[in-house]
Amino acid sequence: MRNIAVLYSGHAAHYRTFTEPKFAQYIQQLIYIRDFDEAMLADVDVLVVPSQLHLPTFLTIVPAIHRFADRGGVVVAFGPQPENWIPNQNWELRETNFWWWLEAGADSGLRLVAPEHPVFKDGFLNIAACTWHQHGVFHLQDGMTSLIDMKDGGSLLYVDDVSTNGTWIVTTLDPDFHFGSYFMPATEKFLEGFFPWIASGKLV
Repeated sequence: MRNIAVLYSGHAAHYRTFTEPKFAQYIQQLIYIRDFDEAMLADVDVLVVPSQLHLPTFLTIVPAIHRFADRGGVVVAFGPQPENWIPNQNWELRETNFWWWLEAGADSGLRLVAPEHPVFKDGFLNIAACTWHQHGVFHLQDGMTSLIDMKDGGSLLYVDDVSTNGTWIVTTLDPDFHFGSYFMPATEKFLEGFFPWIASGKLV
């Protein structure tokens, strides 16, 4: 099983999510970012970067995250990205429709575009577990693999194993916030599949 570390900046929702026993069993370190030291990543295989971290503090440790990836590490990034810190990031902020399912002919807009990818083929996730709402999309460069697109363009979830020596798993979804805030049941299903996948599944 891969050694997983998660960054944490004091957000109550994150604390609830990452200390929940069924998820915490996969987490070897919960790293408070004000105490971060690059040596903490020495034995880490996967670093999870939650949504809504304290940005000024987080940005000071981004160079260490890039070095971690360049050593072959796996970086997971959740949620909207107002700062340009992910390699070859091309982020488009979009208006969030929190109540799309109340509309006639409701369509979340999500499209599963890589059904043969191990995260889906091996049963870790399905499209229902990834469906609540979205905050924007990423526009990908050649070599990156989108797993879920929006119907009007852009990727909601992708894997990038070409921009660095490591692997980046990036999504605009923010299950860490919603599960910890007791809001959006699908996020629990997402995390129940996502953590086993990054712990022991085939990533690319």
